[in-house]
Amino acid sequence: MKILGIAGSTRKEKQSGVYTLVQTVLENTGCEYELISLKGKKISGCIACLGCVKDNICKVEDDLTELRVKVVEADAYVIGAPNYYSTLNAITHAFLERWFQFRHQEGDTLWGKLGVAVGVGGTSGQFPADEIEKFFAYNFIETVAKVTGQGAASCFSCGYGETCKVGVPHMLYGEGVKITEEMIPNVNEQPEVMKAAVDSGKLLGQRLGKEHDRIQVTQKMQQKFMEMLEGSA
Repeated sequence: MKILGIAGSTRKEKQSGVYTLVQTVLENTGCEYELISLKGKKISGCIACLGCVKDNICKVEDDLTELRVKVVEADAYVIGAPNYYSTLNAITHAFLERWFQFRHQEGDTLWGKLGVAVGVGGTSGQFPADEIEKFFAYNFIETVAKVTGQGAASCFSCGYGETCKVGVPHMLYGEGVKITEEMIPNVNEQPEVMKAAVDSGKLLGQRLGKEHDRIQVTQKMQQKFMEMLEGSA
């Protein structure tokens, strides 16, 4: 079984809480995996050209072209993204948006696979994790776990974090805040978050190791997806 990990943060690996958590999940699966950062990649959103209808292959040529085969070959996914405006950042959204190419003519390339959703934000990582879970659901991929943590908002390093009254430091610590290294959120220093990443990796590995039945998972997710649509009507 092979797992594809995607770190959607555009920060450097050592500075990215998203990368750290995705890597931690992968390392604890006990499975073969590949971790890819979207930093520096050029991936546009779906342009609704319908060029993929006949063969389920996107005709937009960018860095997703090379990644497509990795998406197809993986048995499971660990995808993480930072919180931008209470949703996914643009490149992660574009990456997942382009999975539309697999859906035509009841294309079942992704059906019944498993996934872990990871989100990190200056205050909360819940929003991007929930959005990733939603993309999984549209492709009948079961989210076996979600991992969310608090990361270093850009406000801590922009140069105006101590005086900007709409910045995260002011929101968290109040007026007159003096930024110190100790107060900057770091997922590595959040034991409960790191444990959740470890446990999620172990769970994903266990699920993949128990004669993973994609047909059964597909049926489960199709039912869940219909319930999700009915609930939003």
